[in-house]
Amino acid sequence: MAGPVASAPYSPNGGSGPVGLDYRPALTLLTSLFFMVGFITVLNDVLVPHLKAVFDLDYTRSMLIQFVWYFAYFVVSLPSAKFLEKWGYKRSMVVGLLVMAAGALSLMPSSQLVSFPLFLTSLFVLGSGVTLLQVAANPYVAVIGPPNTAPARLNLVQAFNSVGTMIAPVFGSMLILGRSTSGNSAGGAATLTQAQRLADAQSVQAPYVGIVLVLVLLAVIIGRFKLPALGAASQRASKEARRGHSLWRHRNLVFGVPAIFIYMIAEIGVGSLLISFISRPEIGNLTSKQAGFYLTLLWGGMMVGRFIGSALMRRIEAETILAIVSIGAFVLVMMAVFTTGHLALWSLVLVGLFHSIMFPTIFTLGIRGLGPLTEEGSGLLIMAIAGGALATGQGWIADHYGLQISFLVPAACEAYTLFYALWGCKPGKAANAATAPAAG
Repeated sequence: MAGPVASAPYSPNGGSGPVGLDYRPALTLLTSLFFMVGFITVLNDVLVPHLKAVFDLDYTRSMLIQFVWYFAYFVVSLPSAKFLEKWGYKRSMVVGLLVMAAGALSLMPSSQLVSFPLFLTSLFVLGSGVTLLQVAANPYVAVIGPPNTAPARLNLVQAFNSVGTMIAPVFGSMLILGRSTSGNSAGGAATLTQAQRLADAQSVQAPYVGIVLVLVLLAVIIGRFKLPALGAASQRASKEARRGHSLWRHRNLVFGVPAIFIYMIAEIGVGSLLISFISRPEIGNLTSKQAGFYLTLLWGGMMVGRFIGSALMRRIEAETILAIVSIGAFVLVMMAVFTTGHLALWSLVLVGLFHSIMFPTIFTLGIRGLGPLTEEGSGLLIMAIAGGALATGQGWIADHYGLQISFLVPAACEAYTLFYALWGCKPGKAANAATAPAAG
């Protein structure tokens, strides 16, 4: 009897790895890439309040930092998928790392000239490199082992992404906010002289020079490392084999793309505005540097949650856990909106624990059962990360209706994630047919 061959994921890398090949060394190395992606991405949460003070921005304009970062996912995802298809996983990862290094290096003239448009341009380049890295690394981890353990596997490596997100606020608070005039002002507000503005802008230089060196080193290591081929069962299908298949027949993907898009609005909105929220007199009345500690706890909660989620998903269905954390996140965000003081503070910080498993779980549920369409589906899900750009809308609401009330936006996003967990992630008839054992 033939097995469910059509359900196997597909990749552009090709090759025929030997049966029983140990992929653990490759996965171990890839955790460093996920770490750096998380680290660099969450540094933006430090840059939002920092550049807000340097350039005297309102919430809407300060959130342009996140807009250009996640807009890069929208612009670069499909070209990255084409690059991956032509050149394979390893070259895509190496090029992604080098583009990231170029973007980080370009922050030097941006800070020297104290130009907000140049800062945004540098961050777009940096985000473009991250996009290419994500397009290659996420599907590789998802298809490198048995499909039934893909959610647990991706949650595990994403946990190391969260190690980076937990360390980044400490790094940023000490080396950026801690070395700036605005970062040490009570209540998160300061009026800067021209000299102070220049000094604060240049406080980003040393941290990002270090990041450039690490990224180049990783590119060299990945370039010299022999990534294992994924085997014939994981090869990308030919156009002829894919004829008659349609992404639109897979309900889990059709609702999964907006699920990633909408979830990213919540994750980025909470992370980007947490320092400003906690700094407010009625919440924590802290300096930005002090509030950065709580940002560490937010992302630390995501790290812990992913390790826990990876273990639980070996025993409990991924969609069940996704539903539970969606409800928990919704309740906590609503508490942050309608309470004050330490209750509001800790409610928002604890959201990180419940956000933890959402992205990797939605991603693996979204590509489940796609068979020869896995590559295209993965590209769409990665492109949906661009939803983080719309967190700028929460900044606009904060300017016009108040920062606290703006967190109703993430609450609405949690509601959609719950819908996806309960119904949207269920495979459609096309996926069920693909995973049915063939008679023979």
